[in-house]
Amino acid sequence: MTNAELSVAFFLQMAVIIAACRVVGWAAKAWLDQPQVVGEMIAGVILGPSLFGLMAPELQAALFQAESRSVLFVGAQLGVGLYMFLVGLGFERDHFRTAASSAAAVSVAGMAAPFLVAVALTPWLIDMGLFGEGIVTWQAMLFMGAAISITAFPMLARIIHERGLSGTPMGSLSLSAGAIDDAGAWCVLAIVLASFGGGAMVAVKAICGGAAFAAFMLTVGPRLLAPLGRRVEREGKVSAGVLGVILILFMLCAWVMDAVGIHAVFGGFILGVAMPRGLLTQQVRAQLEPFAVLVLLPMFFTFSGLNTQLTMVDNIGLLGVTALILVGSILAKGGACWAAARLTGQDNRTAMGIGALMNARGLMELIIINIGLQRGIISPALFSILVLMAIVTTLMASPLFEQVYGRKARREGLLMERAPG
Repeated sequence: MTNAELSVAFFLQMAVIIAACRVVGWAAKAWLDQPQVVGEMIAGVILGPSLFGLMAPELQAALFQAESRSVLFVGAQLGVGLYMFLVGLGFERDHFRTAASSAAAVSVAGMAAPFLVAVALTPWLIDMGLFGEGIVTWQAMLFMGAAISITAFPMLARIIHERGLSGTPMGSLSLSAGAIDDAGAWCVLAIVLASFGGGAMVAVKAICGGAAFAAFMLTVGPRLLAPLGRRVEREGKVSAGVLGVILILFMLCAWVMDAVGIHAVFGGFILGVAMPRGLLTQQVRAQLEPFAVLVLLPMFFTFSGLNTQLTMVDNIGLLGVTALILVGSILAKGGACWAAARLTGQDNRTAMGIGALMNARGLMELIIINIGLQRGIISPALFSILVLMAIVTTLMASPLFEQVYGRKARREGLLMERAPG
């Protein structure tokens, strides 16, 4: 395709992508009481070969031509990186200071149990050819463990906010556990990516480079960035100049993480965590979030959907793999988080609510498995299975939470917290 043809294809693709994500997202929210982002995940799969390509293969192939997907890929990486920067901006460090022991126990249990499932399933999955060539067993086990133990931290935060649980012990415990859980899963993924190809020096470069970057940004970074926060507070707004500096920093942080061999999303998230809180954070989110969420992030969901072909799960063996991964992931994650919450003093209903929330994988899962597919760690068939797992666990999180915890429990908990003495 010529540059002119790529331009024509891109604008038509974006019109279809944004329309599909808005419509399906609205339907998910209106009819299923799901967050908008859940519908957008589903819209991405609908636009891919699993539905649109199945019903109108010629039209789907003409709209999403292979040559134009490189443009979508770049936009998808920018979108998910910027979204993770916004997640970092909204990350409340105070959550680590409340219910720290319970949160750590829930998080560790919620990672350990899925990793045991991964250890049990991975040799079988390797024998079925569901991992890439050259992937050794320990790499596959670590990747699968990270993939099925991850929690959809942004979605967890959204559900807690929508259900009126922000600032409550239940909300703080869930957010703290989710944050610790995701940090652990990202560390495991970083080790896998660092060890994949290129020998020991590549691994050393990625692990040491990533650790040095994170340590610098989380210790020295806040002090270096503080003048930006003071300037915004003094001027009462985020000027175009300040926003430009922040975007340059975002691009540089994403580049550093890609350059050392990890992934751009790490750079965006860590920069967001390091940014000074206050008016700067509020206004940067207000200015960047609409474009990132409405335009860029749907590109990521669609790019994922174009790589998802659920029709590949077309035999008893793959259906069995799908069922085992799905059931094992749900029971291990939810059951372990419930048990840990109970052992650290939470009542049964609260523990069940935490288990339901921690089971959502959502966007974080899609990020991990997209990285795995791009690096050749997993096959397209396993990618499709894990996309299905991400959608199912995310869809069930909100209604299951409402069922086991419910409005009555929330009202009782809030009344108890507000009661004198």
